[in-house]
Amino acid sequence: MSLDAFINSLPKAELHLHIEGSLEPELMFELARRNKVEIPFDSVEAVRAAYDFSNLQDFLDIYYAGANVLQTEQDFHDLAYAYFQRAAADRVRHAEIFFDPQTHTDRGIPFQVVADGLLSGMKAAEADLDVSSQLILCFLRHLDEDAAFATLRKAEPWLDRIRGVGLDSSEVGHPPSKFKSVFAAAGSMGLKRVAHAGEEGPPEYVWEALDLLKIDRMDHGNRSMEDPKLVERLAKEGMTLTVCPLSNHKLCVVDDLKDHPVPEMLRQGLHVTLNSDDPAYFGGYVNENWRQLTAAVGLTREQLIGLAKNSFEGSFLTSAEKAAYIDEVEAYAAL
Repeated sequence: MSLDAFINSLPKAELHLHIEGSLEPELMFELARRNKVEIPFDSVEAVRAAYDFSNLQDFLDIYYAGANVLQTEQDFHDLAYAYFQRAAADRVRHAEIFFDPQTHTDRGIPFQVVADGLLSGMKAAEADLDVSSQLILCFLRHLDEDAAFATLRKAEPWLDRIRGVGLDSSEVGHPPSKFKSVFAAAGSMGLKRVAHAGEEGPPEYVWEALDLLKIDRMDHGNRSMEDPKLVERLAKEGMTLTVCPLSNHKLCVVDDLKDHPVPEMLRQGLHVTLNSDDPAYFGGYVNENWRQLTAAVGLTREQLIGLAKNSFEGSFLTSAEKAAYIDEVEAYAAL
């Protein structure tokens, strides 16, 4: 069996997926028509042509513009379900998805519309597609901490259905320390904590995420490799890194996938997972990230099996649920 074929059916979890970033141009146009929303593109092809980013901010500008078509609970349901259909086709067995409520509440969409729509899509995906999932609320780091606290308060009626909080959007100039208090509050509510750090931001941001935000999982973390002491700590603590190869390439975090740090991360004992980030914008869902990285850096079958196991071990599932999924990986690998 080729490695591509092996990847295609290898059971895996996805731990770094922005649901708004799975909004494909076709669905964007469908929702724009449904909701009579003007968008700055005249065709699906024009949208795809605009996906030529040189940095994170260029991407975010179009990302937020696209989100304007999301207006109703049904829209958010459809967005989530469309992602899970693609995830199921890629043999994703469990996904922990980010959503950005401030992107929507700041334009007048009630929190309830967003949360209930996504949760109904997640429930339908589990019933229809046998993909389990959990929801992670992300704070937008280009906004202030007071805005994050306001969002956390709005989320309180849904906290029994939200697994954790995260931190995303423009990284440079917005260090994790800016959100120390709101992360402490979230932790006191029993929420897991994750944060984007070390993508475009320096290794110091990773230290802050660890020491000040008390994160349970690290999103990206590429630039950790610049600091040997940080790498040693991440390995010793077994901190999961949710790495996104095609995103890194598209946003020029790495110039060439052949230079991606995943092989060195694995060599140094880091708990790496592979994810798609914003797949509608970055050119591929999770299996495409696995396939292209494998071709570029020469990942082995054994490394792929390890990465799949990492994805479940790094999830926020129960120990029993993790063990059951890892048994699926081992049974598949033994075929």
